[in-house]
Amino acid sequence: MPSKSRLRADARRNSEQIRSAAVGAFRGQGLTVPLEEVAKTAGVSKATIFNRFGGRIGLIEAVIEELVASELLAIIDHTRTIDDVDERVTYYLTAIRDLQYRQPAFNDVLLQTYPHSQQLMEICRAGSEANEELITAARTSVALRPEFTAGDLHALVVDNALALKHGRRPPREDYDRRTSYLLDGVRGRSSASDGQ
Repeated sequence: MPSKSRLRADARRNSEQIRSAAVGAFRGQGLTVPLEEVAKTAGVSKATIFNRFGGRIGLIEAVIEELVASELLAIIDHTRTIDDVDERVTYYLTAIRDLQYRQPAFNDVLLQTYPHSQQLMEICRAGSEANEELITAARTSVALRPEFTAGDLHALVVDNALALKHGRRPPREDYDRRTSYLLDGVRGRSSASDGQ
């Protein structure tokens, strides 16, 4: 019969294998990837995922910091260091759209695919606060159209998440070109004309 220490070591190894498999699967396909696929990659049964993490929500919460939260918070923190408001808007929107393109899991967070996850809702709250902060700063300058609101920014980001999750993924070159169109469309008149 295996010793308790051996069982604990096996349990730790299983948990790490599951976490690693989940990060890879979620990073590539988003948070809705079948748990059977995660289990197969980890070399465990689906039941083991439930035993170790309590199911999908627990597994998501075990890896979401590494997967999405740390990168989003880094974008928000860097945005706050940029003094020029027009540069701040350009950096933030470009970085958010880049993260959406690279990380399908981020789109699931934005779409609140799993609203029972407190961590996912906290990430959404942090993003909403950053949007409000950016729009407030832009109102004191001409970096954005005066009628452009935080609600508009939220809608643009969510619409992009829906398109990336449920539509055909565009080539990167096309996607980046469309980001520049978006920036041109939301900028204030003088900001747009400065770039000509």
